[in-house]
Amino acid sequence: MRVAMIGTGYVGLVSGACFADFGHHVTCIDKNEDKIALLRSGGVPIYEPGLDLLVERNVREGRLDFATDLSDAVREADVVFIAVGTPSRRGDGHADLTYVYAAAEEIARAMDGFTVVVNKSTVPVGTGDEVEAVIAKARPDGDFAVVSNPEFLREGAAIDDFKRPDRVVVGTEDERAIARMRELYRPLYLNETPIVFTSRRTSELIKYAANAFLAMKITFINEMADLCEQVGANVQEVARGIGLDNRIGAKFLHAGPGYGGSCFPKDTLALVRTAQEAGAPVRLIETVVDINDKRKQAMAGKVIAAAGGSVDGKTVAVLGLTFKPNTDDMRDAPSLDIIPALQKAGARVRAFDPAGIEEAEKLLKDVDFVTGPYLCAEGADLLVIVTEWNEFRALDFGRLKAALKQPLIVDLRNIYDPGETAARGFTYVSVGRP
Repeated sequence: MRVAMIGTGYVGLVSGACFADFGHHVTCIDKNEDKIALLRSGGVPIYEPGLDLLVERNVREGRLDFATDLSDAVREADVVFIAVGTPSRRGDGHADLTYVYAAAEEIARAMDGFTVVVNKSTVPVGTGDEVEAVIAKARPDGDFAVVSNPEFLREGAAIDDFKRPDRVVVGTEDERAIARMRELYRPLYLNETPIVFTSRRTSELIKYAANAFLAMKITFINEMADLCEQVGANVQEVARGIGLDNRIGAKFLHAGPGYGGSCFPKDTLALVRTAQEAGAPVRLIETVVDINDKRKQAMAGKVIAAAGGSVDGKTVAVLGLTFKPNTDDMRDAPSLDIIPALQKAGARVRAFDPAGIEEAEKLLKDVDFVTGPYLCAEGADLLVIVTEWNEFRALDFGRLKAALKQPLIVDLRNIYDPGETAARGFTYVSVGRP
């Protein structure tokens, strides 16, 4: 099949490269000429393990190419994906659908013959109806179907998630579109992947409901961590004890500084706004959003308390800046709240991240960015672990102790054993553990 993928951001580029690896011919389109030039030269504009090799292989095999104009690709396409950004709209928290509607208008002008137009972007319930109206207005004679096909990719594990998904959700009641989407995803039938066909509006809500539920699990275990600290319990053991219950499950029960990234913050907020407008407020998710926002600030207070109640004039070494490991994504990362709060309290901040420094430099001011964890710790008054990169899981404690002014670690991701760190002579503060 011939596929046009509009948008070469995280979702568009990963999805396009994976569809090409299935054997389809894919053209990824983006108006950013620099990004397309980089992709054509063999580069990749985002950090995702294995993506560079996947792109390179499929370009070499002639299944994947790139363009700044969508006309030719859409005209020849069996399926056209809209995979553009839907950021939170300033002022009200709704998803900004400007790019989605603009893409729909351009698709309408270029499509030729029956075309399946797929919303891959995360969009509020009813957006498919609006996209359909936009296309129909621009091309009254157009032969097309608008489909919802939300993505469920974890940054850092996106390729595996695409090729071995828990499920694929397709929202359409058009029989021709169903047949075409079945053919597109036919390689997954070999893995017996459940493909859920449902209505378009239901599909749109499935995406928001899934992300809201996962955000709720994170927030729940974070609140349990706070309770554990007050009553002398261990949140990791609590998480294991409840996670072994198949009705609950162990995933997303890791206490920390709060969720961030490209999905959970904006999607929970968009769901709240959609529900309020529909007259069916989701008060549980409203509370989740509020708790998570406050938690990031509270983590700065935890660091200050560990430092004896003040970081004024002290150097704080921060390991990890991205919202999670194996990505360079800084969107709504906890570090963006924690570091400014420490600076406001008088701290000097030195930081290291294996992949996120280039993006962090655009968002954080007056931070000394360095090239390794031990250089980060050199002469610092304390060390704070904000992101659980593998590179930080087996640090040389002797070298670390020699580098720091005092052996103090605040671990916001609980990657070390408190007994082990104490035996090495460190004062060690973690989340939700005695």
